[in-house]
Amino acid sequence: MQNLRIYRYIDRISRTGSIRQAAEQLSITPSALNRRVIALEQELDVEIFDRLGRGVRLSTAGELLIDTMRKHLAETDTLKSRIADLSGLRRGHVSIACSQAVLPYLLPEQIRDYQAEFPQVTFSVMNKDGSEAAEALLNYSADLAIVFDPLRQAEFHTVFAMPQPIHAIMASDHPLSGKTEVSLSECLDFPLALPTAHYGVRKTIEVLSDKLSTRVTPTVEADSYVLLQHYVARTQAIGFELKIGLPQAVSHQLVSRPLKNSQSKLGSLFIVHLKGRSLPVAATRFAQQFAETLAKLKNAD
Repeated sequence: MQNLRIYRYIDRISRTGSIRQAAEQLSITPSALNRRVIALEQELDVEIFDRLGRGVRLSTAGELLIDTMRKHLAETDTLKSRIADLSGLRRGHVSIACSQAVLPYLLPEQIRDYQAEFPQVTFSVMNKDGSEAAEALLNYSADLAIVFDPLRQAEFHTVFAMPQPIHAIMASDHPLSGKTEVSLSECLDFPLALPTAHYGVRKTIEVLSDKLSTRVTPTVEADSYVLLQHYVARTQAIGFELKIGLPQAVSHQLVSRPLKNSQSKLGSLFIVHLKGRSLPVAATRFAQQFAETLAKLKNAD
């Protein structure tokens, strides 16, 4: 247990890049935390952190150590959750890195349904897609990733994948709103409001536009889908979203139309976790619940 404590200390320092900030979060004095780190460095006969002017960063040796430390911490959390499960207590924490598409509607509903049965399970949600979600899984800051981009098969296990068509969203009085479906070439005649380049939807739109020998140049680019939705509702601009993330609360202002090009189904929504990692019981069962919900939605289509 003493080892686990110092592992948590090292992990928190590496994530914050500051002994002082880590100490505040760990409810320990910076001097006491620094002494713990120095003692471990002396025991290992190697410096774990490079001391910088305004913080610290992992040394080369520290980079090698941190993965093992995080793996031990994750395995300990999994063991604790399984012991609690044996006694009929469903406690634990589920950390999720996910695409913005599932943030407004689907994910909150799934968390609500899960906590209705297991109210002592807590959740943390990080808005990450693609490489950022992969990094969150690799450094054990996320148990699960729910993303539009496929992640590397060699390092990650896919729990479930659901094909996701892309829809164009626009103001209810937009010139294209009378159509039942629209082509990307029609959309490109209007200003575009797009997520930034690291989002899967943006990457797919760029792939499709390349096939049309056209370059995508957004009028507005943002990390916030909420901002993009409200901008589109007030202008002649067009945005794009996965079907599963289509806005509902502002449906009186916005309409959505599927892209009629069959290539708009290039992507899928993936539930993924780190390959070889034993997940805590709560995370495993939440992934199962989410996969079952997606399967029902898929069959309904």
